[in-house]
Amino acid sequence: MTTRQQEDPSYIDYEAFLDPAFNPSAFANTLVLATNNPSDVPLDLSTPLSRVLFDTQEVDSHIDSLTSKQAAPLLTYTHEQTAASKRIISELDAQIKSLNDSYKQLEKEVIDKHAEAEEVRQVATRLWETLKLGRSVGRCLQLGRQLEVQHAEVAASSPSPAAAAAAKKEDHRALVRCSHTILSLREILDNDALGEEGYGLARVDAVRTLRDAVIAPIERSARETADKIIRDFAIPDSATFAQGEETKARTVSGMITLFLLSPAPAPAAAAAAQKTDRWAPHLLLAALEGYLRSALQSSIASLSRSLGQLPTLERTLADISARCQNVVALELVLESTKLPTHPLVAAPQKQTNMLQPLLAHLETGSLPSYFWRTMAGSLGQRVQEIVNRGGVAARTLRSNRASVGDAVRECVVRGCQMPSALKGKTRGEGNWEREVAVMVGSVVNNLGR
Repeated sequence: MTTRQQEDPSYIDYEAFLDPAFNPSAFANTLVLATNNPSDVPLDLSTPLSRVLFDTQEVDSHIDSLTSKQAAPLLTYTHEQTAASKRIISELDAQIKSLNDSYKQLEKEVIDKHAEAEEVRQVATRLWETLKLGRSVGRCLQLGRQLEVQHAEVAASSPSPAAAAAAKKEDHRALVRCSHTILSLREILDNDALGEEGYGLARVDAVRTLRDAVIAPIERSARETADKIIRDFAIPDSATFAQGEETKARTVSGMITLFLLSPAPAPAAAAAAQKTDRWAPHLLLAALEGYLRSALQSSIASLSRSLGQLPTLERTLADISARCQNVVALELVLESTKLPTHPLVAAPQKQTNMLQPLLAHLETGSLPSYFWRTMAGSLGQRVQEIVNRGGVAARTLRSNRASVGDAVRECVVRGCQMPSALKGKTRGEGNWEREVAVMVGSVVNNLGR
């Protein structure tokens, strides 16, 4: 027995209760089995319950006995712990007070100032955004005013003939300046993502008014003017060298204008177009293709009528050869004009002049060849219609087969020559035998026997 058990004998097995492996359920089961037979029905639980109650009373009495005997040491220990706690609390109070004072000082010097600084930062940020927006609006309005002045130069009408002639020479250059100004405005207004120059401009009434009342009408007017310049392109044989140069300069200005005003792709699509060379100046190509289409339609219609009325054939062929000479002159102008730099689109590296995009678009090697081959493709059916209708026109056309073929051959050869106003330009003479054969064949070969 231990010393504690010798001094305070007890029937309770404290070691069993203090064992970490003690299980209340197993202990209760042991008590039940010790006071009952396994075959008893029902079991007697009052005896083990009384045992547990007696043990509880014994433990309680033992606790009272111990606390009574050890009251003085316990009170001394409690007093010492209380005094130590008070000393700790007094020390902690001083530290906590110092910590609170430090926090208040930091709050005053850091947190409050940080809150004030955050407000100032927000104000400065908004002022900076307002300043950037104001600068963008100011730049747009300045460019808009500049665009109006440039457009006024294009559409200016002067009272004196000399001043009118000078203004006519200058207007096409103002057209190009208009295009560059429109591109500058487009670059600002289209870059409207967060952080870009055009961000927020769509919400400004002045900018919306500028876009709707100034930019859009002037851009439409510039496109129409450039279209008309290309549509009216012609260099007759009677034109002087100076007139030819003036027509060329106006045409170049019109082409550059349409090239610059052609819709540019979005930034992501622009990067893809730069890699694949897919971007094309659609406005310029449409205007040039329209010019060729108009010349072809007029030539095919007039030649079809003249083949049924041979006395008018000579005059018609002269007009057609003049149209083809204009096509030759247009090709020379395109070939001698370098592809301008588009501010919003990187120019394809494989194309160096304005002729190459048009030839690629039309899928041809030269414009005169395209002119004659396209005309021949449509003319054969017209000749067959004349022959199928019969009558005097068909018989006259058959009987003059040779002279008609010679006239067509001469028309093709004459049409492929350079206009006299541009003959000083360096350009190699082409071989047009195939075009001659195609045109003559489209007429003669469809006459039958």
